[in-house]
Amino acid sequence: MSAWNFSRELSLWNPSRGVASKPPKLAQARAYCARVARSHYENFAVVSFLLPRRLIPHFHAVYAYCRWSDDLADETSGGAETLQLIDSWRQELLACYGGQPRHPVLIALQDTIHRFAIPPEPFLNLLVAFTQDQEIKTYPTFEQLRGYCVNSANPVGHLLLHLFGCFDVQRAALADEVCTGLQLANFWQDVSRDFDIGRIYLPTEDRRRFGYSEEDLAAKRCTPAFRALLRFEVERASGFFDRGEALLSLLPVEVRVDVDLFIRGGRAILSAIERADYDVWSHRPEVTKREKIKLLLGAVVRRWFW
Repeated sequence: MSAWNFSRELSLWNPSRGVASKPPKLAQARAYCARVARSHYENFAVVSFLLPRRLIPHFHAVYAYCRWSDDLADETSGGAETLQLIDSWRQELLACYGGQPRHPVLIALQDTIHRFAIPPEPFLNLLVAFTQDQEIKTYPTFEQLRGYCVNSANPVGHLLLHLFGCFDVQRAALADEVCTGLQLANFWQDVSRDFDIGRIYLPTEDRRRFGYSEEDLAAKRCTPAFRALLRFEVERASGFFDRGEALLSLLPVEVRVDVDLFIRGGRAILSAIERADYDVWSHRPEVTKREKIKLLLGAVVRRWFW
């Protein structure tokens, strides 16, 4: 399997005419989404082997949509060109609801949308967040950062609930806690990476509260004030997981293990930050392969008690 090369994939997509003169068949589109999903290696596998087989192609379609959306925001030139590409992607999405999409991701996604009666809002809200990334680089308050998570992370939880066939207001609120926690964990893991591309997710009010100066931030210094700041942020992120864990008992038994892995994976990221003594400037804390295997085995064992 060839490595994912977004620049190459993007060059094949001409928004004015779609991907090709003849759109791919559904089977071809699903195969493309599976390749997108399997070619990315993140903190945890996109789909665990415990997931019901019937859901896997739909997970691949949703993941491929999120991956393409994210790459359009982060792997293009930025500014007006990126905003135009995101808008073209939005129009392609809307074709799923009243037309004929041409991109393989959207062709596969259209089938998923119809099968699970997924409304357009979660998909559109993700694009709101990616557009926001082009326009807003810092967040004065935590509430503003949390507002960003409403569009950048929480829609993913809503999409999963639709795939699980159990979306309602109560479950959506708990899924929001989990997804915001995951987003925050990734923010604190990637403080240095995000800073290098001009994004600062550490709220200004928190940096000031802990006495972490703009000069220290610009120099990427891991001072006692920074360690105290990040300890606070990690503890706050953990609280989101604490509240969101109540979702597990409200899910179909067959998918609880996967959501449990997401939560424990997020907690593992926070633990990795703690083990690094909150120094995320000098190296990126990561969950080791051994830890991932341990988490998976633990999930398998717990599955028997649900």
